[in-house]
Amino acid sequence: MAKKLNIKKAIKKPGSLRKSLGIKKGEKIPAKVLAKAAKKPGKMGQRARFAQTLKGFKKSWRKKYQVEKKEKD
Repeated sequence: MAKKLNIKKAIKKPGSLRKSLGIKKGEKIPAKVLAKAAKKPGKMGQRARFAQTLKGFKKSWRKKYQVEKKEKD
């Protein structure tokens, strides 16, 4: 059986990929830009590949995470 993955703990620095790509807060990261960043080595590549993985999750889960994140701030 696969281990349960706690995504909230996996996202240690929310917004860091967006900041390193130079995209303003509130704007979506274009798929082409994300794909290009995913090919890069190092942290930026890791974060971009992780973002692509999260993109494949159910929309209901992503919405839930975003709502909980906003409540903390």
